[in-house]
Amino acid sequence: MNCHMTDPIAEAIAYIESHLDQNLNLERVADAVHYSRYHLHRMFTAAAGMTLHDYIRRRKLTEAARLLVFSDLPVIQIALVAGYESQQAFTDIFKAMYKQSPAAYRKKQRFYPLQSAFPLCRPLSSPGGPLSPVACASFHDIPAWMELAALTVDGFPCFEEADHLERLRESIRRQQALILRDEGRIVGALAFSRRTGNIDFLTVHPRYRERKIEETLLGHLARNLPAGRQIGITTFRKGDRADTGQRKAYQRLGFREAELLTEFGYPTQRLLLPPEACGVIL
Repeated sequence: MNCHMTDPIAEAIAYIESHLDQNLNLERVADAVHYSRYHLHRMFTAAAGMTLHDYIRRRKLTEAARLLVFSDLPVIQIALVAGYESQQAFTDIFKAMYKQSPAAYRKKQRFYPLQSAFPLCRPLSSPGGPLSPVACASFHDIPAWMELAALTVDGFPCFEEADHLERLRESIRRQQALILRDEGRIVGALAFSRRTGNIDFLTVHPRYRERKIEETLLGHLARNLPAGRQIGITTFRKGDRADTGQRKAYQRLGFREAELLTEFGYPTQRLLLPPEACGVIL
């Protein structure tokens, strides 16, 4: 897709992506794109849903994880490439974000990103304009769905693209994948199980997070589930440093804490939206 990225944020992202092997911070990036630190910080956070500092850290660790799986470089060399002065400092932050040591991650040979490169495109129309009604996704929507998933991968613990794509196809086949569009772009997506009421995937384009898209999708889901059915979703545990705010976002919607889980070796927690909260959303 041809993307016309907003300036100076587009320039900041391009600069970060071409200097991931160097020490980066807000001051250096702002100087490189000739913009004030204050305004760049404010604009980047609003557009990306995270601070520039968090984006840089997550991108560096993602590329380090890629090297652990797809290269034979020693861990200390990968640590230096990621901008850490010691292997121990790198190991500590890697364990905090990936829940396992670099050596253990390398041994499993299962790469997944903390943060994909951010293709910040202009909305196809104003974010304040009308959106299309909620619709079931079709197989033709898969590329656009996966593009949105890559854009918002920070919202999911242990997101593996191939696994998600397989489950998405099954959700579409069962008409259990919902989308909201702004003209041709998917700006909200939800995959669920009609049998259990569990949500397998829920995300919103960062530029549209103030549009109550999650509420719209959840309301549509609640109206199409049996009366009294709880809606469940799995997310980060409390205090997880990899969480960029998804857990709090679900709790603001009315989800309540349920059982602790471990999925693909990653510690998560199930949250439940009780019937009375569904009534508020509706």
